[in-house]
Amino acid sequence: MRNPWLWTILLLGLGACNAQQSALHVFGAEARQVREMAILLTIGAAIIVTVMVLIYVRALRAPEGVLSHRSGMRIILWLGAIGPALILGALLLYALPAMRPRETAPGDLTIRVEGEQFWWRVAYGASRAGPGLVSANEIRLPVGRTVILELGAQDVIHSFWIPGLAGKMDMIPGRTNRLVVRAENAGRFRGVCAEFCGLSHALMAFDVIAMNPADFDAWLAGARGAGKGLVPSRGQSLFDAHGCGACHAIRGTAHDAAIGPDLSRFGQRRTLGAGILPPTTANIAAFIRTPQIAKPGARMPAYPQLSEQEAIAIAHYLEGLK
Repeated sequence: MRNPWLWTILLLGLGACNAQQSALHVFGAEARQVREMAILLTIGAAIIVTVMVLIYVRALRAPEGVLSHRSGMRIILWLGAIGPALILGALLLYALPAMRPRETAPGDLTIRVEGEQFWWRVAYGASRAGPGLVSANEIRLPVGRTVILELGAQDVIHSFWIPGLAGKMDMIPGRTNRLVVRAENAGRFRGVCAEFCGLSHALMAFDVIAMNPADFDAWLAGARGAGKGLVPSRGQSLFDAHGCGACHAIRGTAHDAAIGPDLSRFGQRRTLGAGILPPTTANIAAFIRTPQIAKPGARMPAYPQLSEQEAIAIAHYLEGLK
């Protein structure tokens, strides 16, 4: 490897090509517009720089006295001031319409997302009349439909960012910001917090699942009916006995707390701890006993008094919540 710096730059560039979390691999209308504007702005800047470099090279190679002071000032005026101003003005006129917020209608789906330390609270159809369907660390969107994301925070400032869907937006305690989006392609993607918010800032991602509208409607109807027909188990008894229900809600049970993530349909989630671990039985059991090892600064208390077998029993119970 003759030039390690070149290889380092290339590898860092490849790191931005992940299809799950890339501003260039778009699946939303807003992100597509941002990408198009970025490409056009890059082209415009490249044209200006190229022209200036060519002028500089020609001036160096030209014989002395060929270019008069008046001719030089004319070149500077047209190619150094008027030309770039026209190019940048045209790019501005193109970009201004794309900055307008997307129009919404009364029947559009509203999803309330709140940043916590260090996870995400998600409520579908939330309103002043009630919280709607509550979930955590996962956002599902119907493809082709306009969705209103109401963004807030409970503790510190977070920044909500789904690179392939739309731009970043701050989540500020005591304030609600609105981000209107529309997914164009189905698939599983990734969102992150883009504002430093504490020790585990880099460990609070979330899944974004864009679904066909019919599949989304079926999922939403099924999620609203979750918790029916739960079979008592040892894991459920341990969950109750150790006070887990004081922080976590599970539909269909007496637990309706809202301090920690809602665990209803936990068995369908594809990650554990807000996108940081695969939800295997061993990982769930270890997270229950010592959550701060996987997520420093997490507010969930440790349960070292639980034996490994007891933690595994609770893990099996959570895996069965579908």
